[in-house]
Amino acid sequence: MQTYNFIGKRIQKQDAPDKLMGRAAFINEITLPGMLYGKIKRSDHAHAIIKNIDISKAEQLPGVKAVLTGENNPAGDFRIGFIQDNPPIKHGKVRQFRDEVAAVAAVDPEIAAEACELIEVEYKPLPGVFDPFDAQRQGAPLIHECDFKGNPIKSNRLPVNWQIKDGDLDYFKQKSRYIVENTYRTGWAHHCCMGTTGIVADFDGRHNLTVHLPTQIPYLVQNDLHHLMAAMGLKDKNIRVKSPTIGGAFGNKLDMHCYEYIAVLLARMAGRPVKIMFDREEEFIGMAPRQPTVITITQGCDENGHLTFREALAVLDNGAYTSWGATVPSVMYVPMTSLYRVPAVDFQAYCVYTNNIYSQAFRGYGNPQATFAIESNLDELAKEAGIDPLEMRLLNMNEANQTSPMGLKVSSCGLGECFQAVQKKLDWDKPRKPNRGLGLAALIHVGGAARIYKSDGHGMILKMDDFGKVSILTGAAEIGQGSETSIAQTVAEILGIHPDDVTVIRHDTAVCPWDVGTHASRQMFLSCKAAIICASQARDKILSYAASYMEHEVSQKNRDNKDFDRQWLPLLENSANLAIDNRNIYLKDQPQNKDYRVPIDVILRRAHYRGNKHGEMVITQTFYEPDTEMMDPKTSKGNISETYAFAVHGVEVEVDPETGKVEIINYVAAHDSGRVLNPMLFEGQVYGGIMQGVGYALHEEMILDQGRILNPDFLDYRIPTMMDAFPLKILAVETDDPHGPFGGKGIGEVGVIPVAPAIANAIQDAAGIRLRDLPMNCEKVLAAIIR
Repeated sequence: MQTYNFIGKRIQKQDAPDKLMGRAAFINEITLPGMLYGKIKRSDHAHAIIKNIDISKAEQLPGVKAVLTGENNPAGDFRIGFIQDNPPIKHGKVRQFRDEVAAVAAVDPEIAAEACELIEVEYKPLPGVFDPFDAQRQGAPLIHECDFKGNPIKSNRLPVNWQIKDGDLDYFKQKSRYIVENTYRTGWAHHCCMGTTGIVADFDGRHNLTVHLPTQIPYLVQNDLHHLMAAMGLKDKNIRVKSPTIGGAFGNKLDMHCYEYIAVLLARMAGRPVKIMFDREEEFIGMAPRQPTVITITQGCDENGHLTFREALAVLDNGAYTSWGATVPSVMYVPMTSLYRVPAVDFQAYCVYTNNIYSQAFRGYGNPQATFAIESNLDELAKEAGIDPLEMRLLNMNEANQTSPMGLKVSSCGLGECFQAVQKKLDWDKPRKPNRGLGLAALIHVGGAARIYKSDGHGMILKMDDFGKVSILTGAAEIGQGSETSIAQTVAEILGIHPDDVTVIRHDTAVCPWDVGTHASRQMFLSCKAAIICASQARDKILSYAASYMEHEVSQKNRDNKDFDRQWLPLLENSANLAIDNRNIYLKDQPQNKDYRVPIDVILRRAHYRGNKHGEMVITQTFYEPDTEMMDPKTSKGNISETYAFAVHGVEVEVDPETGKVEIINYVAAHDSGRVLNPMLFEGQVYGGIMQGVGYALHEEMILDQGRILNPDFLDYRIPTMMDAFPLKILAVETDDPHGPFGGKGIGEVGVIPVAPAIANAIQDAAGIRLRDLPMNCEKVLAAIIR
């Protein structure tokens, strides 16, 4: 592989010093003059008719400036969500405990909270339904009676069906020597961002709106708020979205939530800025977690272990309202159709309304649930066929230049090397102690954007100053992944400057160009592709200026140099003879000749200051649109990403037969993420993903009783901490992808995806028990051992 000055180097995150010194401003720190504080009153029932709301006592409390209900909502019957089934402030009926029935803006948070207590709501309770299968039974209570157009609804199943199929399923079933079918269940899982969320909404004197909120999608927020403004009679007013430092996202800032709209509505009613800030308990209650799934999957293979077919049905508990979480089956398509080579596939999924909390996007967007089912079932199939699980996977692994049943075009694939690395590092064939076992699982995920919207492009502007420093204005949201550092490395590499010369400006829709948002592991890939274009354009401009001014500058520089050799001067007039490196421009054929070196900033100032002539600045821009396809609406097929990431995780565990405790003895993660642009960022993403996956596999579970969350805190909702760390080896299998920036692929979500099935397979190997229900906590493991 080609070597670079900065690409592939361990360069620290640009925002790390400010975060370490406490200088980074999170939403908690944002205050505005005259700002009020908003609080939300939530439902006392999972399902009930709202008969009456009395706000008179709250309105009379000193310090209260506005009280919002469904009756006085300045936006009327405005609704949000993927199918517009969610009014930000409820009226007529509540459908879950988190429902927002009223909200208050007051001069301090305590008065706002006291006012919420004074609001009296009279309910008529209704029977609830809390299981997606119960919700489909005849006579089950309807969560919604009408859609947003007023048309009657007869079922709790969402009017969005997902199916993708390819190949002759019946034929390949008949050809199968071994077939294994089982059902796998996953539960509610919360994002657990360290920074709780919040918003400040502010109208200026001309009724233009500015919102400060941590978000992955500033431009989609801007778009959504335009609809709210229109509903309030403020169509065509300006909306500016500014995002402070984001204290974690993982998908829970990939959509707009009711509290954000409520802050805007309160600010409109009060005529002053309004801030709503969640505490930890409200973060659990007011945000939306990963959806539970029940996946029944059947896979078959021939007598030699070659896969013949895969058939699966996934049922998702949607909760009471619909966010983008209802579209996660579209990402489940990727592993269900394309992980390993399978001649025939048929995957169906549907979402069901219940009176539970509603769900949304979470790192992996359905892939962790799907891969848990696929890879657990594949191990069971290998056992049925009497084939080593690793050998079974090697027989069927993906390869470069393959087109999958979904139509995914695999441009590079290091899956074989990943398997070999895990096999070697875990001593796969070495005998183990009693109660110890090995397991592994692979993954496929989008690695070069993911076309979900009509545009998956990324806007970027590059501006150079007279001192050779660069400002990058980007639509990329930085949610901790380090995209600003990757952009700086890319620009520095191409312009021949240093990463410290690059300042990345982001998170402000009034300043930065459009981007669809940070999701689908897309940001590094797209931002760096855009940065390559912008920096290359800038480089051409600089060399063009240099061809005009270098001869003069070199002559001036060497006017007292008796040894100066003038024979090369004519070459300076042709930009093709020039190069840039280490902040200097020089002759390509004389790289060591210091007499012919001129600093970039000298040339930039010459271009800028041209006497009484028009000067020129180096400013470039691009909107990079990846070469991908929208899924065909009829077949659900299409090459949705420019490239795809692969990985294999292997784990050795020890299972305590007395307590059911699962201890991770050794963990190896081998990733094909193309060329690794920054090993520190790459490892950070994988480390984080694996620890999040271990929590999902072994500990984390939101416990709901009749729709009420019983553990909305870190005391009872256990996430892994440093005390739970274990020996972990991360290996990069670099494949130099032809489409990636410098050969790189996306890595953001990938680390979390195969963790649960790898551990499940290791538990089976260690204790002889098969767990098909996440999380695999001590109680479940011990119960399975006893059985």
